[in-house]
Amino acid sequence: MRAERLGEFRSRFGGLPEVDARAPGRVNLIGEHTDYNGGLVLPCAIDLDTRVLLRARADGTVRVFSREFREEQSFEASAPALRGGWVDYVQGVFAALREHGVTAGGFDIAIESDVPPGAGLSSSAALELALLTAIDRRLELGLAPERRCELAHVAEVSFVGVPCGIMDQWAVGLARRDTLLRIDCHTRSVRRVAFPSECVALLIADSGVRRALSQGGLAKRSSECAEVLEIARRAGALSAAASGLCALDPEALAELAPLLSPQLRRRARHVTSENRRVEATCDALEAGDFDAAGEALREGMRSLREDFEVSTPELDHLCASGDAAPGVYGSRLTGAGFGGCSIHLVEPRSACDAADFIASGFESEFGRRPRIQLVSPADGASATTMPG
Repeated sequence: MRAERLGEFRSRFGGLPEVDARAPGRVNLIGEHTDYNGGLVLPCAIDLDTRVLLRARADGTVRVFSREFREEQSFEASAPALRGGWVDYVQGVFAALREHGVTAGGFDIAIESDVPPGAGLSSSAALELALLTAIDRRLELGLAPERRCELAHVAEVSFVGVPCGIMDQWAVGLARRDTLLRIDCHTRSVRRVAFPSECVALLIADSGVRRALSQGGLAKRSSECAEVLEIARRAGALSAAASGLCALDPEALAELAPLLSPQLRRRARHVTSENRRVEATCDALEAGDFDAAGEALREGMRSLREDFEVSTPELDHLCASGDAAPGVYGSRLTGAGFGGCSIHLVEPRSACDAADFIASGFESEFGRRPRIQLVSPADGASATTMPG
């Protein structure tokens, strides 16, 4: 496959690439919609990658080809401008570098990925980090991994306009094999939690429902959380310096409830309780109590479905089937919701049977068989210099 990629690059751009970089997709075991509320998340990278081949040009033009979209686009590195498609994530990286004081210049870039877009597996962060890692290597910028994560986040939020927290970029950029990352999205501190692959495994099931996070549901939920945060500050339940809604104690929410609409109460209840579920899941995994970890996942799914209202009938069905399958400890949607994938914590020896059980039930209900994959916690973004 690598020889085929190199041949395609040379045929399209008239020469061989100088850098080969990769960055993984990610799943979030638990901690949903807490990242932009200053709370805790527990993701890991997975063994699905976005790959970038890159060669510097003598001019300021960026030519970029996406193998998945079978499309080539170009823009000036010094003047990225939104177009409303996949290339905006590439342009966002150049915009973020310029904000950091780096004029990257022109490049020929080829992208391919087995991280499905819109599936809640962070295809955008994988692209951003693969490209940033490639540019960093080629220009010898010496960027720390955390700095590359920050620039990728700037690309997505400030340029593309997705109102997301830092989880995706930090998971993709800082991950290590066989570990989960407990990330405090306020302090940006990271603690690695061992994932005992000999005892437990992860299945992801793709609902086939796609969504665009730069519009609609995510922005609305972010706005609702910001509204609760402002009400809590005015009421004295949180100080002006509070990191976000996750700083609100669940017990304090009961006192604040009369000031909130029923909908805002549900949103706040999810955020505050989800933060506690992250800690409970970390404790359970470190103690080898996979039943308790699964219970936290099931509680999280109920909260996402009823309180945060980001599930879909397809995701509901995948999770209900997963929880009914032998050997599955717990199931929930992963990612922001409104479509995408479910994640299932399962005994390794039961994974194949559980996948078939989930897929068969989904096919009976929706008339199509979902893609289900067994994934493992993987290493974060990396790059190699091609031999000249």
